[in-house]
Amino acid sequence: MDLNYNHLRYFWAVAHDGNLTRTAARLNLSQSALSVQIRKLEERMGHALFERRGRQLHLTEAGRIALDHADSIFAMGEDLLGTLRQTGRARQALRVGAQATLSRNFQLGFLRPVMGRTDVELILRSAGTAELLRALAALSLDVVLVNQSPPRDAVTPFVSYRLAEQRVSLVGVPGRTGGAHDLPELLAAHPVILPTSDSSVRTGFDALMDRLGIRPQIVAEVDDMAMMRLLAREGLGLAVLPPIVVKDELSTGLLVEIDRLPDIAETFYAVTVERRFPNPLLRTLLQADAPGLDLR
Repeated sequence: MDLNYNHLRYFWAVAHDGNLTRTAARLNLSQSALSVQIRKLEERMGHALFERRGRQLHLTEAGRIALDHADSIFAMGEDLLGTLRQTGRARQALRVGAQATLSRNFQLGFLRPVMGRTDVELILRSAGTAELLRALAALSLDVVLVNQSPPRDAVTPFVSYRLAEQRVSLVGVPGRTGGAHDLPELLAAHPVILPTSDSSVRTGFDALMDRLGIRPQIVAEVDDMAMMRLLAREGLGLAVLPPIVVKDELSTGLLVEIDRLPDIAETFYAVTVERRFPNPLLRTLLQADAPGLDLR
């Protein structure tokens, strides 16, 4: 039996509304009639598309995949009716979450294998790690990019892929060294711009300072790499960050890598969850040797 597109459209409407009663009223149907249509679609597909939590309907994993395809199907139908020029190809959505403090250059390097593809629609979200992992567990995201691997447990089986490890250096405007020749002299002579204390880079830097017996002058603590880059460009101090964050400024000479910090690195992870129907685009990204991910 072929797919009934009326059933699919009813499912599509409910999935976007998130409320069976509201959708039934909008479509001038009884709630029971609408429920029957969706059950028939579920029977045809062999999977439940919704699960009820209290009074709310939530998409299952199969429901999320069905919604992606329904979005493409009905978008193509609108193009066919509304335009003379047909683009003709369905686009597959890839939902990527990235830790708000993560290097934008790193994110671009990770996404480059699918950027520019006419069959791919990238949906990018930036937020705190906890919020992103909740969205990943709820199947609202396909992958999350972070710099610390989350714990794996039986309730939420996160799967972490180690993508790259970036060295961490002191970065500043040209001429900032002022004649200093080694790390203790540099840190004694110049203030530093640091990530906040919840960062793995900051943890490594504090441990290094303790080993060297140095109490650096901290001019700024920042939870955003883009802001650290701007403060470094203003000459406020020496920024402690991976060079990939400022690779454009390094290439143009606006900033220079003054000294590499020993035994400090930032590791980047792609985090997914075990899924029966993983997004096939993830394999392309996780197996790609994307340019710009590895700065040795």
